[in-house]
Amino acid sequence: MSGNEGHEHDHPSHGSEPLTGVDPAELRAVVDDLGAALRDYVDTAVGVRAEFGAHEADEDPRILALESRVAGLNAALYDLLHERLGLHSDLTGMTWDDDEEPAPHTRTDTFHLGFVVGPPQGTSDLSMDSVLGIVDDAGEEIAQRLIGSGFDVSEWGTSRGVPVVFDLDEDDEGDGA
Repeated sequence: MSGNEGHEHDHPSHGSEPLTGVDPAELRAVVDDLGAALRDYVDTAVGVRAEFGAHEADEDPRILALESRVAGLNAALYDLLHERLGLHSDLTGMTWDDDEEPAPHTRTDTFHLGFVVGPPQGTSDLSMDSVLGIVDDAGEEIAQRLIGSGFDVSEWGTSRGVPVVFDLDEDDEGDGA
């Protein structure tokens, strides 16, 4: 569920006419908060990484808390842009521009499947930590189905809080990564 469910789309911000007189102060304040949260994330990530290996750092509660904070501020900015300007902004996607596109038959691509999961309702032996195992098991099944269909699945992974990032640089093949 998004934070803007039930929002009326007949508001002037969603109209076909130009929208004038919008005060950007509140929008800028959210951007300032987001910038501060990102700076906190970088500072914390550098410190955590100085203490732990990459995998442990990814799961560090300080990192996860800041990722949650950044995600919440991204959602707040989206909602405010939507409410005030009628925009459906895509500000949190990631795109890498490659100077050279490989031939279509050799080009690999990444695919992501995400879940927003709340704690179990009622009494349960499961915790939020158990979700990662469930998603990992499903990932294994999907990878096997893709391989069974003739696709080359060179990597796959499961993570919590952030998408798995793959190094698709073909020049690095054979380096053990």
